Amino acid sequence: MANGLITPHGGELQITLIKESERAALVEHAQGLVQLEIGSRQLADLEMLAIGAYSPLRGFMTRADYLSVVNTMHLSNGLPWSIPITLAVTNEQAAEIQEGSEVALVNAEGVLQAILLVQEKFGYDKTLEARQVYRTEDEAHPGVHVVYQQGDVLLGGPVRVVALQPQTFEQYRYTPQQARAQFASRGWQKIVAFQTRNPVHRAHEYIQKCAMETVDGLYLHPLVGNTKGDDIPADVRMRCYEVLLENYYPQERVLLGVLPAAMRYAGPREAIFHALLRKNYGCSHFIVGRDHAGVGNYYGTYDAQHIFAEFDAAALGITPMFFDHTFYCKVCDAMASRKTCPHGSDKHIILSGTKVRQMLQAGEVPPREFSRPEVASVLIDAMRQPVSQA
Repeated sequence: MANGLITPHGGELQITLIKESERAALVEHAQGLVQLEIGSRQLADLEMLAIGAYSPLRGFMTRADYLSVVNTMHLSNGLPWSIPITLAVTNEQAAEIQEGSEVALVNAEGVLQAILLVQEKFGYDKTLEARQVYRTEDEAHPGVHVVYQQGDVLLGGPVRVVALQPQTFEQYRYTPQQARAQFASRGWQKIVAFQTRNPVHRAHEYIQKCAMETVDGLYLHPLVGNTKGDDIPADVRMRCYEVLLENYYPQERVLLGVLPAAMRYAGPREAIFHALLRKNYGCSHFIVGRDHAGVGNYYGTYDAQHIFAEFDAAALGITPMFFDHTFYCKVCDAMASRKTCPHGSDKHIILSGTKVRQMLQAGEVPPREFSRPEVASVLIDAMRQPVSQA
């Protein structure tokens, strides 16, 4: 443990972003390589690989790791890992690429992002991946849809990342090394991470503060990579977090950062994945609430908590903190859960996402017991603006 912080997954951070001094030579080298345009998910994966957030991975998975992760939720060396990190291409693209060769990965504008050493190219079973990773073969599931739409061949091998995409939320975009430095400078050793892709309402605030009672600090770590089209845009969510922290949290005990990963909506498996990423950022604990990384009705309410029992706790290394569904009870006159409140649901203030959206669209502020008024105000203002995506 450096500075008393948790060791990264696999023992050390694997940084694949090249040094500035190497960039010009690598860009020139890439001009003679096959150019492969990659999409937003792979660009997000490259950033995570570049900064060490996907440690111990150094690139896209080869066959042994891919099959092991899909079937056992562990890498081929036995280390826990629950989500396949892959680069898919079409059969036509694959025909131009030889194993042992290098390919240049470029964005939609043709700008070089990374060079991949293709150790393997291999076919795979999309239905198997859907069934194992997402627990469904239904193409209506956003994660399954991505798998079914992508190419039929996977390229596996290490990457050297040359450049990152233009950065949003730069002041909050801590790399794992930078987050660890922030924690160390504050004297924190026990840090709890909170993953979110939604605004923080009173129920989330309650479980965060319960967790904060037992640790040195909270790392509020919203995901700002690709999400579903109907999720609230990242810039709106970030403003919600800012006003919440400004008014209701002790400044010296909370750090706000962003996670540039893309959402998979893999429910239980993504809960494990999100925990391991936060371990790399230096967090010792990870909050898992109701329906973590869920979508639709594909997962049971607490499946994302139950899955942790399938792993060796020492091998995971990060400690999950499980919380029940929370609400405001009018009789208790406080936030509570079914573990602490004896009253019936008719005494609880619980609003569905649909109901909250309807209220916000109508310019109505949800009850204070559900949402802080400052957060509601940001959301109402956003609803009145022309639609834009962050």
